[in-house]
Amino acid sequence: MPKNTPGAHPRHALAPLLSSPVRLSIVAALAASGKAEFGFVRDLVEITDSALSKQVTTLEEAGLVSVTKGAVGRRPRTWLSLTDEGTRTYRRHLSALRAIAEGDTLDQTPT
Repeated sequence: MPKNTPGAHPRHALAPLLSSPVRLSIVAALAASGKAEFGFVRDLVEITDSALSKQVTTLEEAGLVSVTKGAVGRRPRTWLSLTDEGTRTYRRHLSALRAIAEGDTLDQTPT
């Protein structure tokens, strides 16, 4: 889209769900690890079990995160991973943030 047209500002590509620092941190951790155990993400993001559970539910309902339950030995485990849509959304969000930070919002054509 050409600059200075409605909807051309990179902020329009930001994912509203990722405006939460906690949700962005969760998605970033999953993007870097591929698949991660619930406790690992909890500790990495420095939040409680209940806070992570709530945020993961929100991301899962939006189709961005996949939750897989299983066991290691006799201990139940929950693994988290980004869906394909989650990966696309995260990349688009990062691209928009970079464009905003780098000043790609300014029309630089001479007048």
